Amino acid sequence: MAKARGFVEFNTEACKGCELCVKACPFDVLDMNHLVNGKGYHFSYMKNYDQCTGCASCAMVCPDVVITVYKVK
Repeated sequence: MAKARGFVEFNTEACKGCELCVKACPFDVLDMNHLVNGKGYHFSYMKNYDQCTGCASCAMVCPDVVITVYKVK
């Protein structure tokens, strides 16, 4: 059986850089970008695309609802 794949999309301009999503990810997929958004916050990004299963742990803990998770077959 093939491993489920996922993709995480961020609203980078609304991200406040709290890092809760990075800590919540059980597969070490996310990290904080060295770039900043228009408000001056570092924002999350997918560091390890191939490790994402689409579990949505990151989206569940995001206090600002800036994360959308997609499952890819």
